[in-house]
Amino acid sequence: MTELRSILDEAARQGLISPEAGGRLLPFLSERGVAVVGPQPIRAVEGDAWSDTETPRFVRGFHDVLITIGVIVALGGLWGLAALYAVAPAIIVLSEILVRRQRLALPAVSLTIALFCWTCLLMSHFFPPWTPTSQSFGAEATQFVAGFPIILVAYYVRYRVPLSLALAIMSVLAFVLTLLLRLVQWASGNPAFFLDHPVALALVSLVCALGLFAMAIYFDLGDRLRRTTRSDIAFWLHLGAAPALLYSTVFLLSFGEGVRIFDVGNMSSRTPAVVATVAALMLIGLIIDRRAFVTSGLLSLGVAIFSVFRQGSATVDTYIFTTLIVVGAIVLIIGTGWMPLRRLVLRALPPAIANRLPPG
Repeated sequence: MTELRSILDEAARQGLISPEAGGRLLPFLSERGVAVVGPQPIRAVEGDAWSDTETPRFVRGFHDVLITIGVIVALGGLWGLAALYAVAPAIIVLSEILVRRQRLALPAVSLTIALFCWTCLLMSHFFPPWTPTSQSFGAEATQFVAGFPIILVAYYVRYRVPLSLALAIMSVLAFVLTLLLRLVQWASGNPAFFLDHPVALALVSLVCALGLFAMAIYFDLGDRLRRTTRSDIAFWLHLGAAPALLYSTVFLLSFGEGVRIFDVGNMSSRTPAVVATVAALMLIGLIIDRRAFVTSGLLSLGVAIFSVFRQGSATVDTYIFTTLIVVGAIVLIIGTGWMPLRRLVLRALPPAIANRLPPG
């Protein structure tokens, strides 16, 4: 009885049923002998479920894909013909129909992204985050970021889309980053402090990237079996945390020499840092069982390998295709050997840590 009540309470917290419906369902199910499965069957299900622990829950069928195509095309046409303010009501109306009523997952993702893009255009209209002549982080950047958490949290409260909460968390950390940058800049008394001390910028960025990764791990540890929306939220946070960690770490290891990570012409000095950082991210992804975390760094790894071959005497075609072969081989090795590699990694970890991670 107690277990059944806790399950219904969890369903109400996730917005699957209303609290009133949960209260009525409890006696209804109890009178008909509905019981909660015991711990042994749960362990059996757990053991069978880890052949693929990261199936995207926002892809449920081609029906969702078809509706999503319609959403993208309709909003794109509206965006081109109508004013910016006319797009937001369209997003809300579509969200009420497709997300709140029909519970379509992939359209919910597309509508969340559309809302994020709309918020970006809206905030940039009132608070341009930077100007061509700007040498400091001013109030405009903070004001620009401040609107994202408010709008995205309100959208999450209404529609419970995991991506909206993940984007809200990322925008909060971006807001904190701008505040930290302005605080350090103000304390130094130098408006161009970060232009003169790029390593300090890299350190502040790395702190915020670690904060984002910590939030992703927090949601992951709260759902070890990957059965609730906490896992979906962690999925999106990991997609953002991996490149944030990569760029800030490489920028720091290269002693602030060049912010543009993808500038191939100046990549040779940073290639070892990129390769080492991506290797570390792959190891972390194996430990926490997040392929999405590994995937986020592969593009930068490709750029690093590309620059290595570019320094030699190979022709353009040669080092482009060689890069593709090397990156493809790495993806295939990690993808096909994910579970055996992860079992090796888990056996090397202390039991206190391994028992809190998804089973291998």
